[in-house]
Amino acid sequence: MSTVVDRERAGFPSSAGILLGLGLGGFFDGIVLHQVLQWHHMATSAGYPATTVANLELNTLLDGLFHATTYVFVAAGLAILWRAARRSHVRWTGRLLGGTLLMGFGLFNLVEGFIDHHLLGLHHVNETVPRDQWLWWDLGFLAWGAIMLAVGWWLWRTGRQRTAGRRAAA
Repeated sequence: MSTVVDRERAGFPSSAGILLGLGLGGFFDGIVLHQVLQWHHMATSAGYPATTVANLELNTLLDGLFHATTYVFVAAGLAILWRAARRSHVRWTGRLLGGTLLMGFGLFNLVEGFIDHHLLGLHHVNETVPRDQWLWWDLGFLAWGAIMLAVGWWLWRTGRQRTAGRRAAA
C-alpha cells in the first residue's frame, strides 16, 4: 500500500508543466505578435482594426485581459509545481518539465489558433501581409503548435520512462 502512495507522491505534476506551457505560449503570442511585431491584436479582424484610437483602446484592453489570463495559467502551474516539489519524490528528469511545457505551448497554439483565427475570425497571425496570405500564416501557427505538442508528448513519454527507471533503481 505504501508503495502505491509513494509512487503517486513521486509522480511528476504534468498539469503544472502544461499550465506553464499554456501561459508561456500566451505570453509569447501577446508580447511578440501583439506588442513587439504588432501583427495583430485580439479583435483586429472582428470589426475593430487598430486604425482608430477607440479601436486601439478596445484591443489594448482585450490584449490586457488575455495577458491576465495567461498570467493565471503560469501562477497556477507554479503553485502546482511548488506543492509537488515540497513532497518527497524521485528526482525527475528534465524531459518531464520540458515535454509538458512544449505540450502546453503547443496546445495554446492549437486551441487559440483554431478558435480565434479560424472559428471566430477575431484576428489572424500576421495581418501586416496581404490578406490572401493570412491563411498560410494561420496554418503555419497551427502546424507549429502541432509539432510542439508532438515533440512535447515524446519528451514527456521518454521522461516518464527514465524517471520510472530511477524509481526501480532506488
